[in-house]
Amino acid sequence: MRVLLFILMLALAGCATVAPTAPPPPPYAAATVQAQALAAGHGTLAGQARRDNTAAIERLLAGLDDATLARDAARLPAGDPLYNFAGRVLLRRGLPLPRGFDRGDASFGATNRPAADADGYRPPLKVGVLLPLSGGQAIAAQAVRDGYLAGYYGESRRRPQLKFYDTAAGAKAALARAAADGNDFAVGPLGRDEVDAVFAGEPALPLLALNRGAATPSPGSAAFSLSPEDEGISLAQYLADERGSKRVLLITGSEDTQRRTADAARRQLENRGVAVIAGIAANEQLGDAVRQLPQPPDAVLLVLKGTQAKLVTPQLALAGLGALPCVASSQIVSGTGKPADDTALDGIVFPTEPWLVQRVDGLPAQAAAANRVDTAKGPAARLFAFGFDAWRLTGYLEHLALQPNAAIAGATGRLRLDGFGNILRRPAWSRFTGGVPVPLADGAR
Repeated sequence: MRVLLFILMLALAGCATVAPTAPPPPPYAAATVQAQALAAGHGTLAGQARRDNTAAIERLLAGLDDATLARDAARLPAGDPLYNFAGRVLLRRGLPLPRGFDRGDASFGATNRPAADADGYRPPLKVGVLLPLSGGQAIAAQAVRDGYLAGYYGESRRRPQLKFYDTAAGAKAALARAAADGNDFAVGPLGRDEVDAVFAGEPALPLLALNRGAATPSPGSAAFSLSPEDEGISLAQYLADERGSKRVLLITGSEDTQRRTADAARRQLENRGVAVIAGIAANEQLGDAVRQLPQPPDAVLLVLKGTQAKLVTPQLALAGLGALPCVASSQIVSGTGKPADDTALDGIVFPTEPWLVQRVDGLPAQAAAANRVDTAKGPAARLFAFGFDAWRLTGYLEHLALQPNAAIAGATGRLRLDGFGNILRRPAWSRFTGGVPVPLADGAR
């Protein structure tokens, strides 16, 4: 009997339910694996090799759809060199980060400052502002300075002491003077070459550079720019994500800014799998060029000033392309301002600074500011807005670094900080309607 009971117990034990093992997580996408291998050796590279490696990593990540990119980024372990690259692509697409960036120094010199306010505001104690106050860039610097001061004096909470330093005799020397004077933070310089010079070694102070060169910002510093390359990326993101474009006709001018914008847009479009079926110069006979296209476009990208675009748009209509979605760079507003003449631009969507088309907290309307100071009107208004945002970033850099999905609604756009110390800017968008730029709300583009 005991033997039978023992056998029965064994049989019942064999019938016990065994919990199924969890399926293994899906493998990384092939592009992620390749990008991960490139990122692993990125820290050993310098100069052009480092820039080429960055471009190769971004090209691989750009080919991933949003869901795959977000999934693979979330699975990367802490400290994986690819995470900061993947996170930057997520931010450019307006997607949330799964966790904060891997940073060496997230304080930006804030450790000796009073505690942050509830919204993250924690400004320095003394700030040296490095601008070319004399020389060829003095006019641009004045607009940036006035915007910075507008933000500074509009802040009712604790503000740092400010001192301005002229960089006309050299940015590194100006930065050294700012450090010797006891400043704990610096803003500037403004020129690309100057930014590369201060980031070539370890800056004497944590700083917010007001341009972006070839050098990566040093740990504990950041770079903020209105670069043509950043705008080109924004244009490509808009066409790929908002419009779902697959074949884009690119028409561009010959100025350096136009060339840089167009080149960046082309690279980003191709990285996203969007074909640029032709690049046509603004002075070409558009009808002849369109007839030679290998396939019809589904969208048009204009990197032109308004005066150029008003000559091109009638030719697009004659060539049978007038009904296509048309996106333009921010230069489209140059040479506009008379609605009766600008109706030729109706329907064109373009990126812009929010302050130029709507109210921004902390600033009067652009038209009202333009009545008070010359640096807030015309082309200078963009630099005025840039200076205002530089002030905002002065007090919120640590907050942006510590809160993975924090952002500032600035005068130039929605500002976030990537894992390499670069401020990423998502612009506002407008459309010409009745010859007048009309701001577009999210979801209405």
